[in-house]
Amino acid sequence: DLTVPKVAEGAPSPGKRVLQPLPAYRETSIRHALYLPTDWEKGKSYPVIVEYAGNARTVAGGEACLGYGISGGMGFIWLCLPYVSEDHKRDMVQWWGDVGATVEYCKEAVRLVCGEWGGDPQKVFLAGFSRGSIACNVIGLHDDEIASLWRGFICHSHYDDGRWHGTDASGARERIKRLGGKLQFISNEVPVVEKEKIEQYLKRVHPEGRFTFMTLPYTNHTETWVLREIPERKIIREWVNKLLTMSK
Repeated sequence: DLTVPKVAEGAPSPGKRVLQPLPAYRETSIRHALYLPTDWEKGKSYPVIVEYAGNARTVAGGEACLGYGISGGMGFIWLCLPYVSEDHKRDMVQWWGDVGATVEYCKEAVRLVCGEWGGDPQKVFLAGFSRGSIACNVIGLHDDEIASLWRGFICHSHYDDGRWHGTDASGARERIKRLGGKLQFISNEVPVVEKEKIEQYLKRVHPEGRFTFMTLPYTNHTETWVLREIPERKIIREWVNKLLTMSK
């Protein structure tokens, strides 16, 4: 029942998804995509969903859709971020590029959205699919400063447990410590073995963690289920809205 807006050039406006560079990257092809909800009004504040895409995808390609599906295009600012390449000139199609530069890009982009477009800094979520789901920890918990930005995390299909490109078990354990008591919603497609593997891992390394798990009844490795009126979308929307009512 939802069609994701295509990315476009131009100035941000309600219901439009536009490509923007940070000042330091203006002469490169690296961009983030900013979506202002259809009910956006200057001077008001809105929760923000920051999203990282899976492999074989870039911000300019416009394939990411978790933030749009969860919000329905209303009530939330949606920000899709790049993975900065080692030469700081392009958005990475595969894996991480320069992790440090990607982290700094994220921090600056969140500050910009909250400072210029009404994002509520107390209500910023981090979401991702596949590579992006792993990035919720690899990027989003990289250091104490970036870890402090998030109200909650939405991780769909895969998880940062040291099994993936450029990561290891010790690094993953260090990152999960920065999660503290913040909540994560972790979903996967079937088979359930992946969910069970992640649950067992988190029981070992972060037993005090506050996690919600959900397995979708589909084998498709995709995040586009959030664009459909299914019970699982209702569940994740309710989780996000409940978290917004809780103290950070």
